[in-house]
Amino acid sequence: MPANAHQVSRVIQHGGTTVPTFLYGTAWKEDQTEALTYAAVQSGFLGIDTANQRRHYVEAGVGKAVQRILTENKLQRADLFLQTKFTYAAGQDHRLPYDPKANYGTQVRQSFASSLEHLNTSYLDSYILHGPASNQGLKEADWEVWRAMENLQKEASVKLTGISNITLEQLRLLIEKAEVKPAFVQNRCYARTKWEAGIRTLCQANGIIYQGFSLLTANLTELNRPELHKIARRHGCSVMQVVFRFALQVGMIPLTGTSSKSHMQEDLAAYEIELTEAEINTIENIAF
Repeated sequence: MPANAHQVSRVIQHGGTTVPTFLYGTAWKEDQTEALTYAAVQSGFLGIDTANQRRHYVEAGVGKAVQRILTENKLQRADLFLQTKFTYAAGQDHRLPYDPKANYGTQVRQSFASSLEHLNTSYLDSYILHGPASNQGLKEADWEVWRAMENLQKEASVKLTGISNITLEQLRLLIEKAEVKPAFVQNRCYARTKWEAGIRTLCQANGIIYQGFSLLTANLTELNRPELHKIARRHGCSVMQVVFRFALQVGMIPLTGTSSKSHMQEDLAAYEIELTEAEINTIENIAF
């Protein structure tokens, strides 16, 4: 067994904050957002990922589910990990959560206040920049946004900060120049990049936790490889469970966005699987 196999816990401590090691993602759920978020928590997910980006998310639907859970006294607010994002206007539609003519610091403040209202909470466990302003380098806009996010963390309105959809070069810049380094990097995770091995290595060296999304949908070809199916048969589980267990076992926080209640429970059952070192190596190189 790999050395870390028995160390996969459902929650970890990071920067003094309890962080679930498996998150439920709420993109593209529209009018089902509330019901599916509620079902995810009922299934055992304690971490919910959303964004104040009406184009792809209904953040207020997440908030309604959270309010329902808290009202029913099934969980306390401190039991839940709520993560949302600030999204530039270029990534939004006409339903903006801020004044696009305001400076970026003000946009962050306005978007954040809107998120708190949507989510029925007085603080966020994690606040993510949804992606840099461009594909290369970090622009002044990125630094203005990051400084505003740093200030929210210093004020204890946000426990942890992070960034999504970032390249290796951009992450190096952010680590080098940020006053408060990101706690999380959340990227689409491709098997053809060895599951973002380069970025994950940089994250690990700097105490940053990597969150991987689209682990299934971005890797449909690789999921059909006979080696993966052989591993799944060996463990009496699905290929999807193998992929999620792989992610957990290499120190990644996976996201699932399933709309199936039975799949929610099956995904969480990945905690019960143990992959060998040889199996981990096979999955790491499944695209080659």
